Amino acid sequence: MIPAVKLTPASVAFSGTNLRSKSALVPSVSSLKPSKFTACSLRPLYLAPLGGPRTAELKPRRQLLDFQCAASAADDKESKAEVVPASSEAAQKLKISIYFATWWALNVIFNIYNKKVLNAFPYPWLTSTLSLACGSLMMLFSWATRLVEAPKTDLDFWKVLFPVAVAHTIGHVAATVSMSKVAVSFTHIIKSAEPAFSVLVSRFILGESFPMPVYLSLLPIIGGCGLAAATELNFNMVGFMGAMISNLAFVFRNIFSKRGMKGKSVSGMNYYACLSIMSLVILTPFAIAMEGPQMWAAGWQKALTEVGPNVLWWIGAQSVFYHLYNQVSYMSLDEISPLTFSIGNTMKRISVIVSSIIIFHTPVRPVNALGAAIAIFGTFLYSQAKQ
Repeated sequence: MIPAVKLTPASVAFSGTNLRSKSALVPSVSSLKPSKFTACSLRPLYLAPLGGPRTAELKPRRQLLDFQCAASAADDKESKAEVVPASSEAAQKLKISIYFATWWALNVIFNIYNKKVLNAFPYPWLTSTLSLACGSLMMLFSWATRLVEAPKTDLDFWKVLFPVAVAHTIGHVAATVSMSKVAVSFTHIIKSAEPAFSVLVSRFILGESFPMPVYLSLLPIIGGCGLAAATELNFNMVGFMGAMISNLAFVFRNIFSKRGMKGKSVSGMNYYACLSIMSLVILTPFAIAMEGPQMWAAGWQKALTEVGPNVLWWIGAQSVFYHLYNQVSYMSLDEISPLTFSIGNTMKRISVIVSSIIIFHTPVRPVNALGAAIAIFGTFLYSQAKQ
């Protein structure tokens, strides 16, 4: 048996007679069984039995060739993936920056007009209903005139949306009740404790666990809110409990929204529009039962006497800006990660607290300001620990 035959240009002469005379000495390739021999083209032709010493020498060369081919393909794929226009990335960052600036500005304007309305017309249930009604009418008009493409929904969508709308309604009314009793800055200081409610609900009701830094970040949040509440000059238990209930309701709203809306192809703008419509349907009968037309009529006459027709402008402004700031926030959530959204929400609260203190001349003690700063800083630490 011939273990290996090496053919080189020197060993084979390409003349007709020499080829015929040496053909008996060289076995044909077709006569060798493929199960015992292999061919390699890296060097002049070798014929060797599989598993023989020559094959062992050739395997590293073949593996190296395969590795080089695979690496080359991976490099090509990676280079294609990295080709992202710099102008497109810059445009995306600019778009997100505009969303954030608009979101914060609209939220500040809403809180200012909302407080003005509640000072002159202290009926938070009706005020909450009007803000939802205004947003619902704006979106229905946009769909009817095709300014915005109407969402494609079905019965299952509305069933899933129902618990989200219930939680949203409770949170919205509770926050408005809070702001009717206490300063805007105090309501938002207490509402900065929402991450603590989120962790506690997820831990004790949903059974989720979090890293230790997340739990540690709750200490400055809870401590800061407690310090701010204890030193608040115009503390009111109804206002405090309203902000706390709002925190809890919005945590459940987020949980229901994450669980139920997976796989649903409704954009942020239309999603919030549908949420507003369902919340309006839920809230209207409760608003009538809690306050009623007689109280509203008496309060309206008093507001016109004390403030004048400006109160009508205030109500319209707070209703429009409430819908706009929520709509922009949901549009922002479509473009950014939840972590970035959480940080943006924290910065939003700072802008609202500072602007409301300046505009309404809210008296603030140094220790009260320190508590607010600690709570907000804890919220920032929480957003970083969740990363």
